Amino acid sequence: MIYSDLAGIDVTLSEGVATVTIDHPPLNLMDGILLPSLRGFINRVKNDAEVRVVVFESADPEFFSAHGDMHYLTDPDALPAATRAAIAAAPDAPVPHGMNILEAMSEEVRNLPQVTIGKLAGFARGAGNEFLMYLDMRFAAIGKSGQSQTEALMGIVPGGGGTVNMTRLIGRARTLELILGGELASAELAERYGLVNRALPADEIDVFVDELARRIAGLRPNVIAVIKETVNAVAPAVTRAAYAVENAALVATADAAVVELAHKLLAAGIQTREGERDHERILNSM
Repeated sequence: MIYSDLAGIDVTLSEGVATVTIDHPPLNLMDGILLPSLRGFINRVKNDAEVRVVVFESADPEFFSAHGDMHYLTDPDALPAATRAAIAAAPDAPVPHGMNILEAMSEEVRNLPQVTIGKLAGFARGAGNEFLMYLDMRFAAIGKSGQSQTEALMGIVPGGGGTVNMTRLIGRARTLELILGGELASAELAERYGLVNRALPADEIDVFVDELARRIAGLRPNVIAVIKETVNAVAPAVTRAAYAVENAALVATADAAVVELAHKLLAAGIQTREGERDHERILNSM
């Protein structure tokens, strides 16, 4: 299977493990380049019998993925263009009615026959954190990682599967706390709440994830897919109706006031490296 044509990501294959390194400077934004590449990869790897485990990591030591492109809010053509590109990246995988492209990707990732693992050693906010929550497992580096859904502070909802998948992972009360409060969750808090599997010392996370991925990849190929299918059958189900409710809420809240606030946030430094280091404070100051 060929993956070298996918912009913004680098894919290496070794002993049944595909390592997908997100490398889309300056902030690994989930934009019209990265979004189609990730969806293209997902819909190719599902048919790659040589791959049994997929590890997602970042080439940027500070940012796994900052969030979705803020121009989705300020430029009316940006999100439709990114959506068209993502659809074109996997034309044989139609987007279900009532769902947006990120919500569709959530189902596509969850239904992969391979095990998917996220290695987080930086910030993942908004659509970046939503993508992490699609994965089967997540591991976070203590003192370096941070996760948040700050969309409520911008007057919208986490519309890329954020409300649905966070509730599935950590429950109703904690989801309401993190989404409405817009708090940046450290590795330790994320582990305690169940947002990640484990919080690991930053100097140990690479070895831990590598050994886990190779151990799983060494299992009989059919065992991985069967166990995933069995676990999915008893895990809390996510219905397409839930995604449709989330998507409708996103559309309803993205009004003129949200666009005006998005312009102010961009002017205040959001979507720059310096501003993203202080993301929550800037949003709370508006």
